[in-house]
Amino acid sequence: MKITEPPPLLHMMQRLIAEPSVSSVSTEWDQPNVRVIDLLADWLKDMGFAVRKLPVPDHPGKFNLVASAGSGSDGLVLSGHTDTVPFDESRWRSDPFALTERDNRLYGLGSTDMKGFFALVLEALRGLDLSKLKHPLVILATADEESSMSGARALADSGQALGRHAIIGEPTSLRPIRMHKGIAMECIRVTGRSGHSSNPALGNNALEGMSLVLKEIMDWRRELGQRHSHPQFEVAVPTVNLGHIHGGDNPNRICGQCELHIDIRPLPGMDLDELRGELDRRLAMVLQPTGLSLERESMFGGVPALETPASAEIVRSAEQLTGHTAEAVAFGTEGPFLQRMGMDTVILGPGSIDQAHQPDEFLSMDQIQPGIQIIQQLVHRFCMT
Repeated sequence: MKITEPPPLLHMMQRLIAEPSVSSVSTEWDQPNVRVIDLLADWLKDMGFAVRKLPVPDHPGKFNLVASAGSGSDGLVLSGHTDTVPFDESRWRSDPFALTERDNRLYGLGSTDMKGFFALVLEALRGLDLSKLKHPLVILATADEESSMSGARALADSGQALGRHAIIGEPTSLRPIRMHKGIAMECIRVTGRSGHSSNPALGNNALEGMSLVLKEIMDWRRELGQRHSHPQFEVAVPTVNLGHIHGGDNPNRICGQCELHIDIRPLPGMDLDELRGELDRRLAMVLQPTGLSLERESMFGGVPALETPASAEIVRSAEQLTGHTAEAVAFGTEGPFLQRMGMDTVILGPGSIDQAHQPDEFLSMDQIQPGIQIIQQLVHRFCMT
């Protein structure tokens, strides 16, 4: 098989950014990622990787990509997601789908979160003789990280083994992350009985019931903070955010239904299903005397918290190569799903999380060469020796 080098770095970034791959829980925004997957598949195949394009079950147009070289289960996985968040083009100073260079920055949707990482990986592997790998090297590209994480979930559910050590190239300013909080988003619905507001006895006010729910959630939040704390996190306690509420339809009608959306960010060691069960029990108890009905629905499957041991080889190597002690962050990643597949996982990539999900998203060019060098050193350490 003839081996072909990948295109120049900026050309790869331009091609990846030019392919729309928004993922969203809203169908009006959601798009396939297949064209990004096909680009990566073609380049990696030309470089000598064995490529598998895996459809994500029940998600038409969504694919994962597994590109591997070498054999065995003890190698290195370099992982990222191919989707981006939705965007408001009117707030961009340049075309979100055109790579634009200015002020020593590369602008474009996905430049830092995180299509740019794939371009840096391929650039780092340029000229690498895959026949000399002593341990396997896997490039993993997933779907729907920004919405349902369906791609990573499907891989974890498949039970396949990809490697022992994993790097997820989310933007961390090239500082290693070994812990992050989990995420759950819950819809709580209180249903009563509507009626004319002139006589409260004609109905059962769901808004009044929701006031009891709100108080109970805030009490629960305070208790969680008293029971759980981790000093390595900037916000050391689990958080519960009251994000959205809607109820009723007119001032002169008793509110028949009220809906609340909350965001829960648990610390490592806290189980999402246990938290949901605890919340259900508390809310059922506080509403029991009211005669109101209560429903709670998870708005997506949730992301568990991540904690990779400080003693893990990938953590120690990432710390040595970057000169930074591994940290903890509040945002979530696909790390827990890779961990489920048997991989010790570190989050480490170019660009700042402050630029992610923002108009005029950019990757600072001073992150490119250091990022390439770290990837090359990781490949050498885990795959060549």
